[in-house]
Amino acid sequence: MKKIFFTPGPTQLYGSIPKYINEAMKNDICSISHRGEKFEEIFQSTVSNLKVLLNVPNDFHVLFLGSATEAMERIIENCVGKNSFHLVNGAFSKKFFETALELKKSSQRIEAANGQGFDFGKMQVPENTEIICFTQNETSTGVAIDMGNVYQIKRKNPEKLVAVDIVSSVPYVDVDYSLIDCAFFSVQKGFGLPAGLGVVIVNENIIEKSKFLHNNNYNIGSYHSFLSLLKYSGKSQTPETPNVLAIYLLGKICSELSKSGMDKIRRETEKKAEIMYDFFEKHSKYKPFVKNKDFQSKTVIAIDTLDDTQRIIQKLEQNGFIVGSGYKEFKDKQIRIANFPMHNEKDVRKMLSYIE
Repeated sequence: MKKIFFTPGPTQLYGSIPKYINEAMKNDICSISHRGEKFEEIFQSTVSNLKVLLNVPNDFHVLFLGSATEAMERIIENCVGKNSFHLVNGAFSKKFFETALELKKSSQRIEAANGQGFDFGKMQVPENTEIICFTQNETSTGVAIDMGNVYQIKRKNPEKLVAVDIVSSVPYVDVDYSLIDCAFFSVQKGFGLPAGLGVVIVNENIIEKSKFLHNNNYNIGSYHSFLSLLKYSGKSQTPETPNVLAIYLLGKICSELSKSGMDKIRRETEKKAEIMYDFFEKHSKYKPFVKNKDFQSKTVIAIDTLDDTQRIIQKLEQNGFIVGSGYKEFKDKQIRIANFPMHNEKDVRKMLSYIE
């Protein structure tokens, strides 16, 4: 039985991935030099396709890393001399904050309870903050931050940098890049690719801060400092031998999604999310973990399942559907259902019928 993965990541691959992998093998993509003309063409094509899909301005730089977790470390190293400020409401936003502490920064946080959002009207960003770090869609709890609130904080603090984790909401989330400085993600969620590639999108403010720190003898990293990555990206290359296949596949999927149109993808995502939330809100036993609709993620739906988590997971798997368990302390109390562009409404409804 072919299984359909509704896991929050890695998740279901796009149906066209085998075709693109076969193309890559046929054209020796996995064997080419990362200093050669062919790779430079792949690099340029992927960056161009990604910018078109996500509406990224031309003056932003696209940098390739190994993962989104690495991106957290690189952002702190390259943007923080002493102080960052973090909005923490789950395991991954907490990881961003803890990364700063591990790098010996005097970072601060504001914390919301699991399943809750933030009161942005009362939020005060410490004066000494160099960068404000948002996790727009908290994969561990299914809580989403409205980008309008991110922009509000940026407008109130125009001199401070803003970095946004869009790992489990891209490409659905609609980002106005003129009101942030940095966004980052990995490819094994909404882009439906095998894991192994992280992407950071940065503007000149980020690069200038990296230069400032470097010139003032701060450690900004070595071969994966933003300055090193930028130097090589100017030649359509990377500092080290990268995951060439993943970069190639990302470019292909970005092109494919652009042809579908982001308006269509967003409408479909919102409809599928509505179907799932409506189903569980009416369910006699299982309920959405995030109660406030303003904070409910459209792409990762967390459901309280009491003591039935393993039974639900096993029943769904027997019928060809794989969902995620709760994260860490919620492992046996919740399920998490991904809602990415490769998931279709028919499969969503069929999966829910087995829970019912």
